[in-house]
Formats: sequence, C-alpha cells, structure tokens
Amino acid sequence: MEARLKSVVGSLLLALPLAALAQFDQSHAAWSALLKKHVVLVQSGKASRVDYAGFARERPALKAYLDGLAGVSAAEFGGWSKTHRMAFLINAYNALTVEKILTRYPRLGSIRDFGTFFGNPWKDKFFRLFGREYTLDGIEHEMLRSPGAYDEPRVHYALNCASIGCPMLREEAYMAERLDRQLEEQAQRFLSDRSRNRYDAAKSALEVSRIFDWYPADWSSGYKGIGSAAQPIASLAEYFARYAVLLADDPGQRRLIAQQKVAIGYLDYDWTLNDIKR
Repeated sequence: MEARLKSVVGSLLLALPLAALAQFDQSHAAWSALLKKHVVLVQSGKASRVDYAGFARERPALKAYLDGLAGVSAAEFGGWSKTHRMAFLINAYNALTVEKILTRYPRLGSIRDFGTFFGNPWKDKFFRLFGREYTLDGIEHEMLRSPGAYDEPRVHYALNCASIGCPMLREEAYMAERLDRQLEEQAQRFLSDRSRNRYDAAKSALEVSRIFDWYPADWSSGYKGIGSAAQPIASLAEYFARYAVLLADDPGQRRLIAQQKVAIGYLDYDWTLNDIKR
C-alpha cells in the first residue's frame, strides 16, 4: 500500500511541470476577447483605433491576463517553440502598453506625455516578467530584436506604441499557429496605408514610415524570419520592391519601386494617442 502511494505521489510530482505549462493559455483567448471588443478598424482595415475607455471598464480582465503572463517562468518560456515565444512577447508588449496608457487615461494625449527621459514608458520597469522587473524596451530590443533570436523584422508591424503613426493594434491576439499569416497581413495593411507609406509623384520618391529609418538593419540583415517571408534581403530598397504593388497605384510607379529606382524619404511620425475618441 505504501509503495503504491509513493508511486502515485511520484507520478503527480513528475506531472507538475506539464500541468504548469497547460495552465497558460497559448491561444491568448482572454487578450483576444478584449481586443475584439475594444479595437476598431478604420481606413478599410489598414489602421485601427483603440477604445481605451472600454478597456478601462474591463481593466480587471486585462490585469488578470497580465498576471497570467507574469506567471510564466523563464524556464517554461524557454521550452516553447520559436513561434510560441514570439506570440507571447508580442501580445505581452501590446497588452502592457494598453495597461500603461490606462494608468493616466484620459489625462494624456500621447504616450510621450509620460516623458522621454524621466518617466519614459519604454524604459520604466512597471511590470514583472520571467520573475524580474522588466521594461517594454526589454521585450522589444533585448528579446524580439536580439540578433539571432528571431530575425523577424515584421514584429515592427505587430508591436503597437499607442500612437497613430505606429502600425495598428491588431483586433485579435497573435497565435503561434497563425503567426506567419498574421504578421504578413499586418505588413500588407501597413504598407498599403497611404497616410504612412506612399509614392510621391511630385518628388519621384517613396515616402515611408519612420520605423524604417529607426531600424534600418532589421530590414537588411539577412531576414531569416519565419514562414513565407523568410528570404534573404540585402537592402531596404529590395524589401520595398517586394511590396511595390502596395506602395503605389500607378503601374509605372510600381515598376520603378520594383526595380529599386526610387529615392526613399521618411514621413513625420504622429505620436497622437490612437484613441477612438480622437
């Protein structure tokens, strides 16, 4: 009887790590439910606005999701697949950005109102992840953009900085099983948004978002990436050539972009809060 009891206890102990893994919902359903309620598509689905007032009313649900993220250990995270880790980090960044905005909403018009030096929202250790204090910059630059870790520049289309100039906050959570498709859709939405990326016929130049100016190496460092877009890229011009059909309406202009025969300029970045009320 005693031997049988020890066997049962031993089996339960061995099962604990698996049980802990099962506790975290890899579909990020709680975050998806909030996004579907409080993210509104605009500009024919090429951009979105956020109902921060709605998020504020459901802040306990947001905090419960964030608590679930914080409960994942570094060892547990390290045992996941590359796409599961990426989806986790992207969702964490976006959910935590919303939470940061809610700490002062509606008394702010831009995420920069927190400060760009003191109170910098990207460098502020306002949450815990993997058992320690963490920052939004830590998620983006130390993990997602760490050389050799993911090599996936399309994360820039997925991470939302709560600003109109930023690629849109997606209306659903990112999931490992659909991550490649979701990232590619985000790329196509952003690049076809004429308010942020366009060909200027008067200047005979391609004018694009500042994110391409801020992170030039990400778009020309080999681009291993994941899935369908995992092909080498030598330059930013070569990257845009792949999406020429999205960046211009005129066939001749598209041809120039595809042939990499256009100058590249950068548009001013709009840091206005992406609030639906605005």
